[in-house]
Amino acid sequence: MSAAGLVGVLKPDQVRVRLVESDDIGTVGVGEATLPQMREFNDRIGIVESEMMRKTNATFKLGIEFRDWGFRGSSYVHPFGAHGHPMGGVGFHHQWTRARLAGEAHDIGDYSYAIVASRRNRFDFPAADKSAVNSTYDYAYHFDAGLYARYLRDWCEARGLTRTEGKVKEVRLNPHSGDVAAIVLESGEAITGDLFIDCSGFRGLIIGGALNGPFEDWTRWLPCDRALAVPTERSEDFTPYTRSTALEAGWQWRIPLQHRTGNGYVYSSSFISDDEAATRLLGNLDGKPLADPKPIRFRSGRRTASWTKNCIAVGLASGFLEPLESTSIYLTQVAVLTLLDLLPRGPIDPVLAEEFNRVVDNEYDRVRDFLILHYHANTRTDSELWRHCREMEIPDTLREKMALFGHRGHIAQYKDGLFSPPSWLSVFVGQGVVPTGYHPMADTL
Repeated sequence: MSAAGLVGVLKPDQVRVRLVESDDIGTVGVGEATLPQMREFNDRIGIVESEMMRKTNATFKLGIEFRDWGFRGSSYVHPFGAHGHPMGGVGFHHQWTRARLAGEAHDIGDYSYAIVASRRNRFDFPAADKSAVNSTYDYAYHFDAGLYARYLRDWCEARGLTRTEGKVKEVRLNPHSGDVAAIVLESGEAITGDLFIDCSGFRGLIIGGALNGPFEDWTRWLPCDRALAVPTERSEDFTPYTRSTALEAGWQWRIPLQHRTGNGYVYSSSFISDDEAATRLLGNLDGKPLADPKPIRFRSGRRTASWTKNCIAVGLASGFLEPLESTSIYLTQVAVLTLLDLLPRGPIDPVLAEEFNRVVDNEYDRVRDFLILHYHANTRTDSELWRHCREMEIPDTLREKMALFGHRGHIAQYKDGLFSPPSWLSVFVGQGVVPTGYHPMADTL
C-alpha cells in the first residue's frame, strides 16, 4: 500500500521507489474489512473500483453490526453515515434525546439510511444529490487480503515500480549519524537509499530492530492479544456489513467475500487458552471451514516516533490496535498520505518528521479511545474479561468524552481523527451510554 501511494502520486523523475518483499512472508488474515476512507485513497492514486473489486473478490460494506457487546442479547450497527438530519441548529440526536426523555423510545438506528439498508441486506450507491436522504451515507469494502496484496503489487509494477524478491538479513547504520545506510538481503545484495519505509509488520525490522524505536504498549486498555482466523464456505446471501459478536474472552468477526467468508476470534490469552479459543471459534462457524485456524499474536499500541532518523514505520511496524472497527488499513493509509504531504525535498528535515509523528500519534490515540469505549461501556456479568474492562481505568481523553456525551449529548469534533460524531453517537448509544440531557436549542421546535 505504501508503494502504491508513492508510485500512484509521484513522478518517476521526482523519486525512485524500490519494493523489497518475499513471497515466503504472507499477509495477516484471510479476509479484510475496510473503512470509507479507503475509497478516497484509491481515488487519489487512480485505482479503479470495479477492477479492484473483481480481482480481490470484494463485497460492499455499509457498516459493522455489534452483537452482545453492551449486554448479552444486544445488537446495534455502527453505520457509515448519519442518523437523521440536524434540526433547530443542533444535531438530530438532541431531538432524539428530547423525545426519549419525554417517553418516546425509538431505536435511533431507524433514522439511519445505512442501518435500515443493512438490516434488509440491501445496497445502493449514495446519491450525488446532497439534498436526497440516500446521500447521507458512505460505503467501504470487504476483500481477500492476499488477493489485495497481489493486486497492489501488479498495479505498482505496471506503473514502473522496481520490485526485488528477497528477505532482509541485516540493517546497516551510518556510524556517525545513526541513519539507515543500507539493508542487506540474504542474497548478499546491499540496497542503499535516502528514505526507508519499514513495512515489515509486527517485527519492525528497521524501526524496532536496528533503530530500537520505543513501543507504547496499550494492553492495559485493549487486553486482546491473540486471534485465530479461518475461512469458510459461503453459507448465506451477502450481508453489506461486517459482524462482530462479543464472546466470553473477546469477540468473533464475520466478513463476507464473493467466494468465501472470513472468520476469526480475537481474544485475550489472560482469559482463555488457545485450544479453548479454537474450539469456541470452530463451534460458532456458519459454514464449512476451508483451512485450519491460523494463529496470530499481537499487542495493541504504537511506536512513540514512527518517523525516526531516515526511517518511517508504516502499518503494523508502526502500531496496531487490534482488528475491531477495521482500522489497520486506515492507519496505514494515513501514514502514506501524510508522508506524501510532508515528503522531504532533500535531506531529512526534523521539522517534517515531528509533524508526521504528531499527525500519526493523534490518529492512533483517537482510534484507541474509540476502541476502548466498546469494551469499557458494558453491563455484562457473565465473564471475567467484561468485568475487567468495565472496571478498568481508562484514558482521561475518553473519560472526558463519555462525561460530555452522558451529560448533554455533546460530541467533540476534531479536525484530525478517523471517527466523526456520527460514529461516536452510534457506539455510545449502542453500548448503553445515553445522554441525560440535551442542547436547549432542541426545545425551539
